[in-house]
Amino acid sequence: MRYRTRVTAPAAALIGTAAVLAGGNTAYADTDTDTEPVDVPGAETLGDPVFPVLGNDGYRVGAYHLDFSYDPSTALVDATATLELRTTEALTRLSLDALGLDIRTVRVDGRTAAFEQVDEKLRITPARALPARAQVTVCVTYTADPRRALAHTAWVPTADGFAICPQPDSAHTVFPCNDHPSDKADFTFRITVPATLRAVAGGSLVCTEDLAGDRTAYTYRSRSPIATELVQITVGDYVVKQRRGPHGLPLRDVVPAARAEALEPALALTPGLVEWLEARLGAYPFETYGLLPCNSDDPNAFDFTGLETQTLTLYKPNYLLQAEPKIGSHMMHELVHSYFGNSVSPATWADLWLNEGHADFYGLLYRYERGWPDSLGLTSFEARMKDTYARGDQWRRTSGPVAAPNAANLFDSQRYLGGVLVLYALRQLIGEDAFHAVERTFLDRHRNSSASTEDYIALASHTCGQDVSGFLRDWLYGTTTPRMPGHPDWTVTPVTPTLTAPRRQAGVRWHENSATL
Repeated sequence: MRYRTRVTAPAAALIGTAAVLAGGNTAYADTDTDTEPVDVPGAETLGDPVFPVLGNDGYRVGAYHLDFSYDPSTALVDATATLELRTTEALTRLSLDALGLDIRTVRVDGRTAAFEQVDEKLRITPARALPARAQVTVCVTYTADPRRALAHTAWVPTADGFAICPQPDSAHTVFPCNDHPSDKADFTFRITVPATLRAVAGGSLVCTEDLAGDRTAYTYRSRSPIATELVQITVGDYVVKQRRGPHGLPLRDVVPAARAEALEPALALTPGLVEWLEARLGAYPFETYGLLPCNSDDPNAFDFTGLETQTLTLYKPNYLLQAEPKIGSHMMHELVHSYFGNSVSPATWADLWLNEGHADFYGLLYRYERGWPDSLGLTSFEARMKDTYARGDQWRRTSGPVAAPNAANLFDSQRYLGGVLVLYALRQLIGEDAFHAVERTFLDRHRNSSASTEDYIALASHTCGQDVSGFLRDWLYGTTTPRMPGHPDWTVTPVTPTLTAPRRQAGVRWHENSATL
């Protein structure tokens, strides 16, 4: 999809570096005014192996300040996104990811900037070229329609407002951003709504303002950086239920007012889930946790049961109305993402197995400890791993190696159970104590940042005291399934010549491959 080009700054702002610096602002100027004009646009990609056009280079984002105003009469959002950047190179132009946003103005350090929307990029040409290592503020005003039909979208419209589900590559349909998990940033959210509605976002509530016209503004701030794919902003007829978790951890659930009582049994499970996981992975890494059963019964509202938006997990509400044995394992899966995926984000989308493999690993352990049969009727971790092992070559044929996905098969079972099998194999090789040391050290080392598959491999070798790099690379990148340590009797089902990859509807990403469901 290509958007119309819109240029709002005078043509003089588009000329080369030397000319625009002639005014002599010491914050931007090079004293050598004889230098030939140079056009240095920032790269419009971070080279992700799964989404090669996602993200932008030449800068890193330190903070986002999002100011949203929701009008229920039009269902539109008027917004201002203010980004605090630091350039990594000299730039005459930079870009943000943006799709389906009606951009009105762009300002760079307070000066009107030229801009154009091309495909899924917002190209910005500042009035003055930006030097390397400069602190820069970019302010974008725009309007968004949560109901707009797009090739992909994060918006989840509801009868009384909206929620968002940005994963993996749709945050930029909600706000212009550097939409890649390797560029995590601090976030502040200010959301203005009619007083009859409630607005909530990731992080903690820091301010509530009563405004003219019977409207209320809620401001939230994150204590830890957030990847764009993990942002949550929601508006609706909600009540916020507060409770305490282990060690006094504040827990807050954002619940449709009409369903608060019916959902309480599921919400009450969270303290026990946190306590179980902290015993294995250490203290919960953020300032709060809770659930957001989105106020929509549309089964197609979003294509997964739960999504680990940071500090506030998005759910389909009807799912949480089931009994604990039906939901407890997947609730653990989503909570594990607070550690693997949120606190430590993937360096690229090819590293997704680190998120989903770990979430299913601990989610299944939790299930089997409680004696709840899984979807195959199995009741032990070892039995499920033996079944998964038999499927290994088939999955490598249809979905590729565990750590080598593409956009079409990114959320296949290979990233979930295939990832669990890798972790199980490593635990079999090095022993349970060493495995737990690897897990905790990895989380401590990369907390509030991003990490790659190679980071995990290197840390595992260093922590357990033996070189497991070849072992892990065979499991993660090999086209055939290696032998399972400790189980010489386990066999892999041969791949049949007629085996083909699962058929997928064009443009649809199916996320329901977690073994914890």
